[in-house]
Amino acid sequence: MFKGASSLSLDDKGRFAVPTKYRQQLLSEEQGALICTIAINEPCLWLYPMSEWYEIEARLQKLSNMNPRARRLQRMLLGHATEYQLDKNGRILLAPSLRTHAGLSKKIMLVGLLNKFEIWDEDRWHQQMQLDTELERGGEFESSPELDNFSL
Repeated sequence: MFKGASSLSLDDKGRFAVPTKYRQQLLSEEQGALICTIAINEPCLWLYPMSEWYEIEARLQKLSNMNPRARRLQRMLLGHATEYQLDKNGRILLAPSLRTHAGLSKKIMLVGLLNKFEIWDEDRWHQQMQLDTELERGGEFESSPELDNFSL
C-alpha cells in the first residue's frame, strides 16, 4: 500500500526515480510493471501497479460501451494507459502526452493513495492542497452517504 507525498524531479528526458521506499515492493510484487493513465477529474496522472490495473481493466470491461458516459470513461482511461517497466535505477520515463495532460514541469509530486499513485506538478499540487483546505474550512465539502458514517 502506498501513502505519503514525495517531491521529485523530472530529468530532461521526462524520467523520475520512484522513491526507494516503494521501489522494492514494486519490484518484488509487480516485477517493476506499472500503468500510467490520466486522472479523469483532476489535472494529474494515475500510476497503478500492474496487478491493480488488471482490476481496473476488468471493471471497465464490464461497462456497456453503448452507454456514452461509460464509453467516454473507457476511452479516457484505456486510451491513455501506458505500460512502464522500472529501469535498473528505479526510473520511469513518462510519455510526453501524459506529461502535457498533467502540466508537469521539472518538479513533481508523487502521492500515494493506497492502491495507486497520483503524479502532480508540484506547484499545482500545492495549489490544490490550499484549495482543499479552504473548501474544508468553509464547510463546502459535499456530504455523501459513503462518508456520513466514516470516522478516523
